[in-house]
Amino acid sequence: MGYSLWKEEECLEWLNTKAPNSVVYVNGSIAVMTPERLLEFGWGLANSKLPFFWVIRPDLVIGESAILPPEFVAETKESLIAGWCPQEQVLNHPSVGGFLTHSGWNSTVESLTAGVPMLCWPFFADQQMDCRYTCNEWGIDGD
Repeated sequence: MGYSLWKEEECLEWLNTKAPNSVVYVNGSIAVMTPERLLEFGWGLANSKLPFFWVIRPDLVIGESAILPPEFVAETKESLIAGWCPQEQVLNHPSVGGFLTHSGWNSTVESLTAGVPMLCWPFFADQQMDCRYTCNEWGIDGD
């Protein structure tokens, strides 16, 4: 029995079907955005032509539900969107090749521990400092 109160998605089974280092994992546990930003962000992921696993919390969009149009769903049928995941297990899965993160401390440490490269998109609080240290001070820049 797990310790989480969230319903666990079947994301690990989905990740098992993907090639090593082929999936972009996207999560920002306390970030929020406008419906327009969600759509823009989603199409950016779709246009990457890479399979992605995107965790979209029910409260991700400010004041509204997170709804993506049918054409987006059709374009990204090789990707997975879920409401929650066991992040440490996901980051340690061999198919995950990159992590688009808000740079919160827990996400930063979990990604560093798993050895997964990060694309940092900080919003507030400690995230800007975590991003700065990750990219500029600690020499973790993907080289």
